[in-house]
Amino acid sequence: MSYVAVKGGAKAIANSEALLQAQRRGEQTVPELSLEQIKQQMALAVDRVISEGSLYDRDLAALAIKQSWGDLVEAAFLLRAYRTTLPRFYYSQPVDTGQMQLQRRISSIFKDLPGGQQLGASFDYIHRLLDFKLAAEDNQFPAPESETDNQPVPRVVDVLGKEGLIQAENPIQQPNNGATQSEENVFDLTRQPQQLPAGRDARLQNLARADEGFLLSLAYSSQRGYGNSHPFAGEIRVGQVEVVICPEELGFEVAIASITLTEVQMVNQFKGSSAIPPQFTRGYGLTFGYNERKAMAMALVDRCLRAEEFGETVQGPAQDEEFVLSHSDNVAAQGFVQHLKLPHYIDFQAELNLVRKLRQEYQQSNQATQSTEVEIKQAENFDSANIENNSVPTPISPPLDHPTTPHHSPTP
Repeated sequence: MSYVAVKGGAKAIANSEALLQAQRRGEQTVPELSLEQIKQQMALAVDRVISEGSLYDRDLAALAIKQSWGDLVEAAFLLRAYRTTLPRFYYSQPVDTGQMQLQRRISSIFKDLPGGQQLGASFDYIHRLLDFKLAAEDNQFPAPESETDNQPVPRVVDVLGKEGLIQAENPIQQPNNGATQSEENVFDLTRQPQQLPAGRDARLQNLARADEGFLLSLAYSSQRGYGNSHPFAGEIRVGQVEVVICPEELGFEVAIASITLTEVQMVNQFKGSSAIPPQFTRGYGLTFGYNERKAMAMALVDRCLRAEEFGETVQGPAQDEEFVLSHSDNVAAQGFVQHLKLPHYIDFQAELNLVRKLRQEYQQSNQATQSTEVEIKQAENFDSANIENNSVPTPISPPLDHPTTPHHSPTP
């Protein structure tokens, strides 16, 4: 593509930025939003930004939301850009979600399960009606008191796994010394370009920071026939897990943080094949923060992308690996769409000249066609006139019962 520099617009650009800052701030008489208010009262927006921005830092996510004027895609872009400036010291060990300190845990396949159902905070059980009480200030909503049990509970799908009824996951091979994960074992999307066909580790990394709306649409399409998927929510859990590293200089593991994750395991029926017996298969979703809807959509799409693995026919967009992985990232998508706002003067002039030339050729062709049609019509009229002038009329004979001579009666 050809671009040209816009000259003489420095002052206009500066004024545009100043106007953005003023409108983003709003009326000066209204108190300014603090980062703490954004973190506390817009927590789900923060969780989406840290997930799609691929950086777990709630303070920076709140700053990005404030800076982006509430545009969450722009906020994820800001966080992703900042992430590229950070050094990397260690690879963490795989987090153990089985040891999660649960805030919410539900399953749609077993009513009574070890550890019980824990509803937690959710929109699932309320009416979708506007609550005008929230328009008032200084609302106080005390949280209900409950006994906290920090004991880890087993995963629901492990119950099926003990009977061999669900497809087993292939564990990641650990380095021999049990130290940090090496780059050879796990694909790193942040340092390696996306390759096709992709392994499941690369696909899951792509989906984990993919746009929520894109994944939600794909997941919905797979349930409507474009993917032949109607799974069960095996388990949805939200809670705190520890992040552990194992520095080579120390030789033992060290917990460096505790983060909130949402994990979803979807259970799908699989009729089996010549090599695999009938069993359940799973789709997996894992996101930063409380991001339940995205994690569910991610799990559905993950299972769809495993169609070839199970010998299934690829028949929907959600099963097309190239389509999904190449269009899931909202930072790349918004950049490619919004680049159309850049000056394309040279490109457009070329297109303009081409369209003018094509129109001229079209008009000339039409004129030639019309002239030919007129000549053909004139020739047809001329031939018809000659036929009429050269034709000889045929005489008409009188009827036999009407003789031309007069009839005389006999003389007496």
